Amino acid sequence: MSDAGNETPVFEVRRLRFRYEGAARPALDGVNLQVAAGDLYAIIGPNGSGKSTLLKLLLGALRPEGGNVLYSGRHVAEWSRRALAQRIGVVPQGEEMAFPITVREMVAMGRYPHLGVLGRAGPEDRAAIEEAMQRCDVIELAERPISRLSGGERQRALIARALAQRPATLVLDEPTVSLDIRHEMEIFELLAEFTARDHVTVILVTHHLNLAARYADRLLLLDRGTPAAEGAPAEVLSRETIERVYQWTVMIGAHPGPGPDTGAPQITPLAGRNEGRPG
Repeated sequence: MSDAGNETPVFEVRRLRFRYEGAARPALDGVNLQVAAGDLYAIIGPNGSGKSTLLKLLLGALRPEGGNVLYSGRHVAEWSRRALAQRIGVVPQGEEMAFPITVREMVAMGRYPHLGVLGRAGPEDRAAIEEAMQRCDVIELAERPISRLSGGERQRALIARALAQRPATLVLDEPTVSLDIRHEMEIFELLAEFTARDHVTVILVTHHLNLAARYADRLLLLDRGTPAAEGAPAEVLSRETIERVYQWTVMIGAHPGPGPDTGAPQITPLAGRNEGRPG
């Protein structure tokens, strides 16, 4: 977690607004956020709330209708694609490989923004590739074709590709989708390690509210494109706010520990016919 109060935010969003062509209402409207260096920042919300659209705007893949997106104090549109690629590692959701490659070859793609004119990988590139595969637990899959991986294995390989860039910032869209409990926890632990040990800033979209509460420094909760709450997990994940946004009755408790996440709010959806469910 960052402790530099006057440090320039890694990402800063002001009054962001975006509407897809032909849409009846904006996909995002009035979004503000600041992501401090070394923080793990989670974007949460129901399906269709604008989470993935926000990531695309942060990365400059979409241009806002209104408002501003700044990366390291500069408008994201002012950065060249290569300069952004050297600083930001991206793990998209549901990426498919159009041609047959091995895990090692795909992870090596993360080094492309750093290669020189000849495009030849050097010792530093090879070391970054090996380290990324080790940390994401895909080293034993290095020579296996991507097409032969399970969903969880493929996701870990995609994260390894982003880590191979040795980025200052990691942006991930649902990084633990399709993962079992062990690898889901390992990915969140790995991301937390990157923020604490390497001072890498992490921004992720996730539907896993309880893991977001345990690992994120700050949360942004979106509701149909508008911010419902923003702040520390205990501030955002109140019963009233969660029931209003997700339209389901829940119980909020505290994580029992042990560990650094002791006391983090944990959400239990209540079963049954949900009489009294907010409308």
